[in-house]
Amino acid sequence: MAELNKDMTMDYRFETIDNVLVVSIDGRLVASCSEEFKDAMQERLGDAKQVLFDLKGMVHIDSSGLGALVSLLQWLHTRGGAMKLANLQPRPKIVFDITKVYRVFEIFDSTEEALASFANDEPKTE
Repeated sequence: MAELNKDMTMDYRFETIDNVLVVSIDGRLVASCSEEFKDAMQERLGDAKQVLFDLKGMVHIDSSGLGALVSLLQWLHTRGGAMKLANLQPRPKIVFDITKVYRVFEIFDSTEEALASFANDEPKTE
């Protein structure tokens, strides 16, 4: 069952699909809500090891929003988790391209591709 949280700037929902916590973001991930978003995500993600942010409904992101996503990526990595993004829309993609932050994320064209990539991930052995 999905959970819904509403903010004046954005909405986000949580749903678990095949052991992956999917966070769907709608609206604008900007300075006015980025810190609260990051804190809420850290609280809700808890022990989740596989997290997918579905950005299909995200219409805008600014540097504070990018900072929140990067911070969550680092936070998950320190806990042995993985974070991926899907459905990045054209307008927010411009911000990812200008800042070159796309280099630190695995970004997929669809939720299905991203979910499949989690299933294909194997522990690296040397």
